[in-house]
Amino acid sequence: SYQIPIVAIEREAEYISSVTTDNYMGALQATTLLIRDKCDILIHINVNVEKAVPAYDRIRAFKETCEEYQVPYDIDLSVIGNSYQEILNEIRRIFTRIEEKYPNQKKGIFLANDTYANMFLNLIFQKYRELPSFYEIIGFDNSPIASEAILPITTVGQQIDIIAQTAMELLVQQMEEQKKRSPKPLEKPVHKQIAPVLIRRNTTS
Repeated sequence: SYQIPIVAIEREAEYISSVTTDNYMGALQATTLLIRDKCDILIHINVNVEKAVPAYDRIRAFKETCEEYQVPYDIDLSVIGNSYQEILNEIRRIFTRIEEKYPNQKKGIFLANDTYANMFLNLIFQKYRELPSFYEIIGFDNSPIASEAILPITTVGQQIDIIAQTAMELLVQQMEEQKKRSPKPLEKPVHKQIAPVLIRRNTTS
């Protein structure tokens, strides 16, 4: 109501303009790769994301892609915690459950971000001293930890430079309108989605 120029990046933005990665496309790319690599069971690990948050589309795309290709899947949204250690304990619990529930199957693990993916990969190495052929791992974000992990992690990369540029363009557009003698506010928020890039590394075939 104050007509303050504002743009959200990767956040809930029902009433303001926003720029996000196309989370649906990113999750679709990751899930399709795991299906193509003939994983027996696909598993998505995440927090319990609210539907209004852009990152929810990672969950939605995973589920819909698995159902479209009729591939068995498991969605675990039980990750909680604010500290590294708290989250690691949750990932360890999930890893133990997966080991017990799917012992003789090739498991394709798609995690909500690269931090979770690195934790999961470390737990595998602690148990097997390698990444066995019956595990594939994909993260999200292409953060530094993905390339610096004990094995570089396949991930969905966000094009940060394009996201930042697009956000600035939307912001400047609103600011320039405010300078006019009779400014006309946006009739409705502008929402831009930037295509992600699947970056294949050592944790997938």
